[in-house]
Amino acid sequence: MADLRVLVVDDERLAREELCFLLGQVGGLEIAGQATDGVEALRLSGELKPDVVFLDVQMPGLTGFEVARRLLVLDAPPQLVFVTAFDQYALDAFSVNAVDYVLKPVDADRLEQTLERVRQRLAPQPSTAQMPLSPADLEKVIEAVHARQGRRDQLAIRVGERFILVQAEEVIHASLIDESIIVATTTMSGTSNYRTLDELQTRLDPAVFWRVHRSHLVNITKIKEIVPWFSRNYMLKMKDAKATEIPVSRSQTKRLREYLQL
Repeated sequence: MADLRVLVVDDERLAREELCFLLGQVGGLEIAGQATDGVEALRLSGELKPDVVFLDVQMPGLTGFEVARRLLVLDAPPQLVFVTAFDQYALDAFSVNAVDYVLKPVDADRLEQTLERVRQRLAPQPSTAQMPLSPADLEKVIEAVHARQGRRDQLAIRVGERFILVQAEEVIHASLIDESIIVATTTMSGTSNYRTLDELQTRLDPAVFWRVHRSHLVNITKIKEIVPWFSRNYMLKMKDAKATEIPVSRSQTKRLREYLQL
C-alpha cells in the first residue's frame, strides 16, 4: 500500500511539531504539509491532495469543523481526524464523518489505531468504508475518548433525529420500555443506544446508579419522594419533569432502607 499523504493543521507550532514527530515514528506515511489556520488548510488541501487531514478544533478564523464541512463538498474529500484538547465536540466530529477524534496529549499507540482506521476507510473492498459511524459505533468511540481520563461519564441520547451528549450525573433514571432503554434527565427524555440495562449500568458509577428493579436504573441523588407501597416495598418518585414513579423490587428494598435509614 502506498504511503498516506498527511496534512497537519494546528495553530500552535509545538502541537504541530509533536504530532508530526509521532506520525513520523509510525511510518508508512508522508507529511505532505502543515497549516497554521483553517484558511491555509483549505488552500493546502487543494494543492497537496492529502489522503488524511489532522485537524485541531479551535483555531482563529475558520474552526476545524468549518474546514471539515468545506472539504466534504470536494469530489474526493480527504479523510478527517480531529486532534484536540477538548472532549465535548466528539458528536460534532462524527457528524462530519470524521474517522476519529483524538485527545491531546496524543498517545502513540492511539495514533496507530487511528491510522489503521484511516487505511480501512481508504481500502476499496468494503462498500461501506466511506459510510458514517453507526450510533452504536459512535457510543463506543465516545467511551474510548474518555477512557484515558478516568470516569468522566457521558452518554449519547437520541432525541428525535439528534444525538445529545449529556453528563452522567444529569441522568435521573433509565428504564427498559418496549425493548428500548429510555433515559430521562431534568430537561429531556430520549433513547439510549445500549441494548440492555446491564450494559448501561456498567458504564455508570455504581455508588450513584442503583438497579432498583430489573427494568429500572435510578440515580439515587435524584429521588424526590419515597412512597410506601404494598408488602413493605417502596415506590420512588423521581425528579424528572414527569415525576416518574419507579417501583423498588423486594431484593432492593432492604438495601434502600439501610442506605436511607428508613
